[in-house]
Amino acid sequence: MSRTVRLVLVDATGRTLGALPDFTVPVPWWQDTVEVVAGARAAYGTEVAVLRLLPGQRGGPPGGHVGYLAEAVGPVGVPLLPAEAVEPAAHPLRAPYAQPGGPAASLAWAAGQLDRLGRPAAEAAQQRTWNLSAIWRLDGPHGTTWLKQVPSFFRHEAAVLRLLADDPDTPTLLAADDEGRMLLDHVPGEDRYGADAAERTAIAAVHHALQLRAVPIVDRLAAAGVPDLRGVALARWLRTMLAPHPAADRQLAAVETRLAEVSRCGLPDTLVHGDLHPGNVRADGRRRTVIDWGDSFVGHPAFDVLRLTEQLPAGPAAAVVADWCARWRSDVPGCRPERAVALLRPVAWLRMAAVYAMFLAGIEPSERIYHARDVPANLARAAAEPG
Repeated sequence: MSRTVRLVLVDATGRTLGALPDFTVPVPWWQDTVEVVAGARAAYGTEVAVLRLLPGQRGGPPGGHVGYLAEAVGPVGVPLLPAEAVEPAAHPLRAPYAQPGGPAASLAWAAGQLDRLGRPAAEAAQQRTWNLSAIWRLDGPHGTTWLKQVPSFFRHEAAVLRLLADDPDTPTLLAADDEGRMLLDHVPGEDRYGADAAERTAIAAVHHALQLRAVPIVDRLAAAGVPDLRGVALARWLRTMLAPHPAADRQLAAVETRLAEVSRCGLPDTLVHGDLHPGNVRADGRRRTVIDWGDSFVGHPAFDVLRLTEQLPAGPAAAVVADWCARWRSDVPGCRPERAVALLRPVAWLRMAAVYAMFLAGIEPSERIYHARDVPANLARAAAEPG
């Protein structure tokens, strides 16, 4: 699957310059910008920074025809096609990195921080931009650094990484600011999308040790701004986020009773990653590093093993969960992890629906196409779980 790309260009002030002729890139994922930037350079001799989706996309990701607003970085190499003027006023929910001048401001901040650290970058390459993050790779004589900028609802990621600064299983935070910008040291290896059950068991073991280490600092995490979704607080948050969705009413009616029973299972609250699929783990054969902590919260550890096993067939998933349960029984004598997992299965789907509802409430309309189907899909999964 590929993408056909339409780039409407603006200058640093937001003035519309015109559009490049459509071109095709082989990577279907709309948020990935490497091939888009490279395609504009190769086909039209034009350097660009992709800002955001344009309204009115046909269909949805991945693949297909997709339009972006992009800022021209330097001279435009070809005559441009006429394009409709883009409204210059910023939408109140627009991320700073999605506005003209935003990428340049973030790169300037990163350059200043890297100079201060004594590891200047010689090259910067845009990797991704969408409503959940903008990511740039910065390379120099001292190695690779990653510039990541996130929207307001993910800005506690920096707080998590600061408090886990000495933890061997998390990335190294080099710098952060109040605009959602972070500089992260390079983590060697590959993202483990498609990991089999055996590898997911190993990931669960690494993450279990991290969660045990985090138990004593849960109050510090919450005080630093990490969402506190322990017990009743989770029920309140689910009700707030899912109130516009009547399909959640039946599950929400019983959620407080269910969570009260979960608390009696005896597992401690800890730091929850919130999106522990294998793609958020990097491995190089020696070390596994859990990355992308923007979805994290303080709460029940079972949410992570449920997320980790979502895409596995029932048998292998049950084996991973059984191994996870045995580990908790060993470390917390008398706890009942199997019962906690059974009780939280529908709540886990409700939580994912609420996460996507939060995204939709916090991003501008043209970017909502990424998540528009996710709330009803997760509510349907919650309803399908046995009572």
